[in-house]
Amino acid sequence: MRTPLNIIADHYAASTRQDMAAMMADVSPDVLWTEMAGFPCAGTWVGPEQVIEHVFKVLGSEWIGYRFELQELVDAGDRIVGLGRYHGTYGKTGKAMQARVAHVWRVQSGKIVQFEQFTDTLLVAQAMT
Repeated sequence: MRTPLNIIADHYAASTRQDMAAMMADVSPDVLWTEMAGFPCAGTWVGPEQVIEHVFKVLGSEWIGYRFELQELVDAGDRIVGLGRYHGTYGKTGKAMQARVAHVWRVQSGKIVQFEQFTDTLLVAQAMT
């Protein structure tokens, strides 16, 4: 049986490959996905369809080379913390951005049921203006 750590590691590996189907494979139909206030995709999105539409499509269309670089995974049982860095260039301004980020995941019964992002939104906003 896959552990929560395995599930989140697999999600990040799929993200690196830009494999959306694999990224969403272990996401609960009722996932609560929260992007931090001040971030371009701010809000809490419910379900994989909203996450794809309001987060991944937005980032993919507005940013050039947008990516998350995973640096460490912290195993806290059913909660996993992904630490890393965002990279990208905002298409409208041509300004590059790098920002530290923490993702807090919650996994229950083999499904991702919650995601919350913490990042330096000022650095993101500076690239957008």
